[in-house]
Amino acid sequence: MALTDEAIERIKAMIVSGELKPGDRLPKEVDLAERLGLSRNSLREAVRALSLIRVLDVRQGDGTYVTSLQPEVLLDTVAFVLDFHRNDSVLHLLEVRRILEPAATAMAAQYMSDEDIKALAGPLEVMEAATDPDAMIAADLEFHRRIAAGSGNRVLASLVDSLSMPTKRARLWRRKTQPEAAERTREQHLAIHQALTVRDVEAARSWAAVHVAGVEDWLRLALASDN
Repeated sequence: MALTDEAIERIKAMIVSGELKPGDRLPKEVDLAERLGLSRNSLREAVRALSLIRVLDVRQGDGTYVTSLQPEVLLDTVAFVLDFHRNDSVLHLLEVRRILEPAATAMAAQYMSDEDIKALAGPLEVMEAATDPDAMIAADLEFHRRIAAGSGNRVLASLVDSLSMPTKRARLWRRKTQPEAAERTREQHLAIHQALTVRDVEAARSWAAVHVAGVEDWLRLALASDN
């Protein structure tokens, strides 16, 4: 095992064991290196690597801290990596989203508060009135983000959110090449909202699956016609 990898594993073990908790400050570099039996260079590289994936937060002039370790913080790295996917990879992302988003929507039908469900009318109204595709897509993303958050599962919500952003370009492309898709999308959003309003778990799940599958099917055909 490379020395830097070993240093990463040692720090990870301290966090997993509870010796270092979210928000805790790491001991001074010289003290921690001596305690772990590592060189200061190896420890420094490990800290740099863990800060890149949001496990540690290096504060200039203050020290190094364990982050909150909340899913939305740690999964920021996933979203960053997913941004580099190409069109054919976006299809794979949509396939995963088709698995996760219906589950999140079904859970939202059970656990989302009445007030939050009612507030979904906000992004729906923005989508209805928007003439700018970017504004429309932003409202679309917000609609799904709120529903995923309403599932009550922060890991699932963060994963759905991470998978949604890389498909933004595909959605814009669809709206430009398939104008009728806007009305179909509107109808599906209204159906999802209605299912949530009446707490119909299976209808919420089904409409979410239909919604994502529509984008997925369009992209699959679009990619096939380009080849």
